Amino acid sequence: MIKTADICILISVAVAFITTSYLWFSVGNKEEALFTATWIPSILTFAIYFKLIARKD
Repeated sequence: MIKTADICILISVAVAFITTSYLWFSVGNKEEALFTATWIPSILTFAIYFKLIARKD
């Protein structure tokens, strides 16, 4: 079952991906795009961490 928190995490990952794509292809700010691209695994890692903590309790 998908919870509201999971949807928020997926939306934030999608926003980071869209922002990265926009910066890389449209604007041409490759350094800013690479910085923004590092947010995606970070967001997913924190989501997994908090889900594991919630299951443990």
